[in-house]
Amino acid sequence: MRTLPRQRGQITLIAALTMIGLAGIVGLAVDAGMAYVTKARLNAAVDSAAVAAARAVTNGTTQAQQTAAAQQAASDFFHANFANGYLRGTPTLNTPTVQFEQGKVTISVSATSTMPLTLLKVLGFNNVAVAANSTTIRKDLDMVFVIDSSGSMNPVWSTVRSNANSFLNQFSPTTDRVGLVHFSSGAVSDIAIRTTQRGFDRPAMQTKITGLSNGGYTNYAEGLWQARAQLDSITQTNRSSLRVIVFFSDGRPNTLAATYPLNGNRTCAGGIMVEGENDTSPAGYMAPDQQDTTLSGNCNGVTGNKVPSQMPTYYNVHNAADKEFLIVGSKPKTVTASTNGTDLARNVYRAATNVPLAMASSMRDAGIYIFTLGLDGNGGFDADLLRNMANTADASQYNNKQPSGVYCYAATINDLRPCFAKLASEILRISR
Repeated sequence: MRTLPRQRGQITLIAALTMIGLAGIVGLAVDAGMAYVTKARLNAAVDSAAVAAARAVTNGTTQAQQTAAAQQAASDFFHANFANGYLRGTPTLNTPTVQFEQGKVTISVSATSTMPLTLLKVLGFNNVAVAANSTTIRKDLDMVFVIDSSGSMNPVWSTVRSNANSFLNQFSPTTDRVGLVHFSSGAVSDIAIRTTQRGFDRPAMQTKITGLSNGGYTNYAEGLWQARAQLDSITQTNRSSLRVIVFFSDGRPNTLAATYPLNGNRTCAGGIMVEGENDTSPAGYMAPDQQDTTLSGNCNGVTGNKVPSQMPTYYNVHNAADKEFLIVGSKPKTVTASTNGTDLARNVYRAATNVPLAMASSMRDAGIYIFTLGLDGNGGFDADLLRNMANTADASQYNNKQPSGVYCYAATINDLRPCFAKLASEILRISR
């Protein structure tokens, strides 16, 4: 009976040790769970901060300004997504790093949160530091911005130019290459894309857009041809990993340029404009590399002996020997060689749609993304054509083997700015 107190003491000690062990196990489960939740929230916060920084890095005209803008955006988004005191933690955002290298921008964001422990304190542990990091690489970009400047734009032209200039603010003047083309009856390469040096002169391009006038018909093919010529002027070794055309219009294509054969072994290399398939008075011939200029001499009209003897077989206005894009026999609309009566208007009008479709497909085969924006309310446009040019998933001719861009529909002029913002956002998304 004398050993009873000693046994009781041993039992008490064992029970105490067991309770401490159980408290440690429970504490480990509770605190590990809190650390897991903190880690997940911290990961999301640094990810959002890195993405925000990649978007903001285009702000400013120097790398120092762009770095500051990216770091500020990262800080704002991090603290918005991980507030001080979340699960009693104290977050610390390290200074984000921004590296510029041959057109690419690498942004790294890292952070920690020191979280006080609860039940594990019984084992002598007071807090734990949870860490997370994220890296976003903004790819190098070659982009040509193609703007419709036809006569139908007149009621909204000032707003169009303002929104186009705002669109350019989304791209980096030190790393992104950007060229500018505007088109109506013909197309003008306003500012050529740089072929070796990175960046673009954003103020000069915005000044050019502000000074553009509008007038003429609508020639999609020439706008695309000039855009492709700019992108292809960059040699293979100097091209960016992301090549993009942004194409904006408010109307249906109704002008087709080619080297038209005339009776008497003569030709006129210019564009013919029609009001529709049944137009009895086609106009032309228009200079393909000017906005709205009629050719002179024997090509200053489409009447009498200046009416084409037949439709050209190929799109060949820039070189009579070109055979890349069909006119006669092109698809999806039937185009014949006849120019009798209203056959000329019908074939020109249909080919004015077929040729840009073929051009867009060829460019996508070369890895070029095409983004399109259609503005309604100024006479109507062909939404299906713009979808097919962009190769969106809902396009009637969608090709899953080619890059898929984005088409945005602006029902009114008030929808133009959101559409431009959407296109810029999608371009930045695929550049990461």
